[in-house]
Amino acid sequence: MPAPDERQLIELAKAGDHEAFRTLVERYMKQAYVVAIGVVVDHADAQDIVQDAFVKIYHALSTFRGDAEFSTWMYRIVTNMSLNRVKQQRRQAERQVSRNVLETMLAGEVVDPAESIDVKTHVERALHELPTLQRAVVILRHLDGLSTRQVSTILKCSEGTVKTHLHRGLKRMKSLLISFQHDLT
Repeated sequence: MPAPDERQLIELAKAGDHEAFRTLVERYMKQAYVVAIGVVVDHADAQDIVQDAFVKIYHALSTFRGDAEFSTWMYRIVTNMSLNRVKQQRRQAERQVSRNVLETMLAGEVVDPAESIDVKTHVERALHELPTLQRAVVILRHLDGLSTRQVSTILKCSEGTVKTHLHRGLKRMKSLLISFQHDLT
């Protein structure tokens, strides 16, 4: 249930008060960006997603019943839009990789990508090698500090499912980080 001042802002925004909506946007812009950047990694994509999410929120505000926190509703929208962007980019990348691999094979070349030894780079790399849902759970739960219940509400799944994805995601990240470390030695 939203806080009293937040409820008032929501009601004013629903009634068409642009300043009230602007206040909501300013209040939640940073959190929305953190979720988006955690999922899509690219700054420009994250900004686009946040902007599109708040446009969507503005148009859908009349459907917000207040059964959940406004922030939970906003997180769900931003997370879903971010996950959709990742899926779209993955499909595009898979098509491009297939073309590149074919061209490389036809040319008889061997590509040796340079590895970075920066720990942050390895953590980000491991994070982004996780399946999308595991990555979203790890980001929301550990990087954003949300509760298991909040994450389950945002992702529309049970708390048990969140715990399972969190456990598997962290286990996979640990394995990836160990393998990255062995690659350096």
